[in-house]
Amino acid sequence: NPTTMTQQLQDLAPEDLLLEIINIESTTLKEKEVYEFLHKYLSSSGWEVQLQQVEENRCNVYAHRKGFSNPSILFNSHIDTVPPYIKGHKDETNVYGRGACDAKGQVVAQIKAAEKLVKEGIEDIGLLYVVGEETNHIGMIKANDLGLQPKYLIVGEPTESKLIRRQKGAVMITVDCFGKAAHSGYPEMGDSAIEKLVDVLADLKKETWPVSSDGSITTMNIGTITGGVAVNIVPASAKAQLAFRIIGPQDDILKRVQEIAGNRATVTRNLGNDPCDLYAPEEAGIPISIVAFNTDIPYFKFSGKPMLLGGGSILVAHNPEEKISISELHQCIDLNVQLVKSVL
Repeated sequence: NPTTMTQQLQDLAPEDLLLEIINIESTTLKEKEVYEFLHKYLSSSGWEVQLQQVEENRCNVYAHRKGFSNPSILFNSHIDTVPPYIKGHKDETNVYGRGACDAKGQVVAQIKAAEKLVKEGIEDIGLLYVVGEETNHIGMIKANDLGLQPKYLIVGEPTESKLIRRQKGAVMITVDCFGKAAHSGYPEMGDSAIEKLVDVLADLKKETWPVSSDGSITTMNIGTITGGVAVNIVPASAKAQLAFRIIGPQDDILKRVQEIAGNRATVTRNLGNDPCDLYAPEEAGIPISIVAFNTDIPYFKFSGKPMLLGGGSILVAHNPEEKISISELHQCIDLNVQLVKSVL
């Protein structure tokens, strides 16, 4: 009986509901089963639920209470995870598995917080769970078509239960070098693209990148390098992909990379957003911090105030040991309730 099954799910402790959701694989592009699960779970507990198609077999989930189709408070997180999929399990302390803290644990904490608020008669709240946050923010970009204008957007990511006042920006850059192929016995007849790339990367590594007045630093990660076709051929092309976490305008970083590369490489920006100041009211009584990771927040167009809060640590996200402690999961439910009450 589907009704009994859903009732059983609603009666689960938060950690057990989280385990159910972790055990539905939803690496980016494979989110279908998890949004169908959430649709069923929320519809059966008094939410009006809409699946918003983003691409084939990829939908955002938007839920609100009857009569509150454009709520003042909108909880949001993402339902896709990074690969590889890791099945969930728990012990007496933690829940483990892919998405435990990034970000299925946040989805559960927000839903459970919303259920508590509704029980107390606070119904001016919505839930928005999107696909594609881990790659290109396609779900959040599409969510703008829903026309929501909340006063407060509460985004769930692993912030160690702190309210975040600023998130770093990010810019993803590709550096392409081109040369001329030749027999490796006669390297003077060719022009090695890999050697050019190595030189450009060495110069980028030597560069002093901007630091902000509060000590936040710009960081560069050389994420991938590809090039050449065979060991005995001088390589005609080579490419590196770089991820910068930035404290100032992304255009400044792009320009500086182009200056350093000069005529040795073609530099292309793939994706980027500037840093983001967030709303972190002290009266909420939650510790305040800043984060170096990126979120969907810059991609949601609204005139209200964005807030960022969640349980667990980003340091174990994207990691084989991903986990959230059961006590922090429960605490996060209460913090979400506390945060909503502090701004109402």
